[in-house]
Amino acid sequence: MNIAQHIALIDELCYRPFPAEHGPSDVGVSGPGRHTAVLEVAPDDDPALRAVTIDQYEKDRDAVYELLASRWGDTPPYNLQTVLLRTEREEIPRPWAELSACASIAYVWEVEGTGRWVAVAVTDRDTSRGVRLLALVTETDPP
Repeated sequence: MNIAQHIALIDELCYRPFPAEHGPSDVGVSGPGRHTAVLEVAPDDDPALRAVTIDQYEKDRDAVYELLASRWGDTPPYNLQTVLLRTEREEIPRPWAELSACASIAYVWEVEGTGRWVAVAVTDRDTSRGVRLLALVTETDPP
């Protein structure tokens, strides 16, 4: 997918109904109050390429950020590390706890008129899994 396709998918997910049950979807996984779309994914079998892939996906995330920021406003990076630390002592809503378990930072916007939040992140925390560029669309406010 290219950046324009990523933006089109994020736009579509901002209005797509949420399913009643958690499960796979045509773009990743969905459940009550959330969609998680895999925008890009790299195989997890080549550690030598991992750093290169992370760098490329971060550039793609930043390109998505630039386009969404021009529409929804500039936002600082959202520190998911602190969210992950908070999961040890408090109940963090599922989409944010899951995102913090696999990504360090995200760019987050509240999409006016939809009641939804959009986050874009690179999942690089778990070295046993492939690197992914994700978009999360949820009706749950960030913690």
